[in-house]
Amino acid sequence: MNAAINALQTFPYEGVIHVHSTFSDGTGSIPEIMEAAMSLGLDFVIITDHNTVRGKTEGFEHYYTPSRGKRVKNAKPAMCLICYELNDAQNQNHYLSLGLDKVVRKQKSATEYVAAVKEAGGFGIIAHPHEKRGAMEKYPPYPWTAWDAKFDGIEIWNHMSEWMESLNKHNRLRHFVHPLASITAPPKETLALWDKLNLTRKVMAVGSVDAHAHKHHLFGMCVRIFPYKVCFKSIRTYAVLREPVDTSQPLETERHKIFTALREGHSFIANTYHGNPKGFLFSAAQNSTGRTFLMGDDAPSGESLSLSIISPKPATLRLIKNGEVLVESEGEQLNFTLGRGEMQAGVYRAEAQVKGKAWIFSNAIRVGL
Repeated sequence: MNAAINALQTFPYEGVIHVHSTFSDGTGSIPEIMEAAMSLGLDFVIITDHNTVRGKTEGFEHYYTPSRGKRVKNAKPAMCLICYELNDAQNQNHYLSLGLDKVVRKQKSATEYVAAVKEAGGFGIIAHPHEKRGAMEKYPPYPWTAWDAKFDGIEIWNHMSEWMESLNKHNRLRHFVHPLASITAPPKETLALWDKLNLTRKVMAVGSVDAHAHKHHLFGMCVRIFPYKVCFKSIRTYAVLREPVDTSQPLETERHKIFTALREGHSFIANTYHGNPKGFLFSAAQNSTGRTFLMGDDAPSGESLSLSIISPKPATLRLIKNGEVLVESEGEQLNFTLGRGEMQAGVYRAEAQVKGKAWIFSNAIRVGL
């Protein structure tokens, strides 16, 4: 391994993105949501209620600690970050808008509000871009159609979308009884599109839970589909920082570290149902200078590069170039050297599988683009 990569120090923060509270169409209060997150040891939760930041204006954006009497192993402050989800007049083209204190004026089209979020200093992620529905007509699909918009990121894996899309009369009972086991992998068309977009401009990715804790009548009882705590055990996004968050400082001065990491693509996505991914890292280093690059960075071409995938446990590791598997190996580490030359340029990202199951997807390092 390149010595610069070996010496690279990073600080991973584990969180869930795309969560709805009673301020829109969720069934849980923000304190209830944060209790669920803290019980699992999460570092941050990004609340994205529809077209509102009432959670922020009513004082719910702050560090949370477990309630008195609640025992949480390795308890630590958790960040509640209040953002919002925009949509157009037809309730389509849902856009997770991050890093803003106010909702931008609702525009007529997705292209307009994507631009408005960026102009206001925020950034955004298109939600469930290829969502389909074969069941549960009460909850129609909301795919993205405004592909001319210059969005910043894309949701490549959405727990609730996948769960509902795969639901049918034959697996209905199993899906309700074992909701986490039904989550298998991001949609292939979404991954293919993401790889294609990154060839022309950087588009970062996140994984989301899209948690509402909807109430549903099942076998004569009213039950929540996926209580927040259950949903939070699946798709998480890990922000990878070069500088730690200082929870002794006000959240207002520290939250930008999480937002910056997500905006830059210094992050990876994991289905924690298949194992704890903390310790995963995809990085690169120039062999001549020792300059290092994290997932999400753009690296210049012309210099020999060492690419490295590190996994916290044995897995099938894949280095992907422009959407195709470049090299694959079994174990806890994969190293690959990119020599100089025209074939060096491309979009490189990492994947990890355990026992044939999709586990981790990194953001990309774009080389020479």
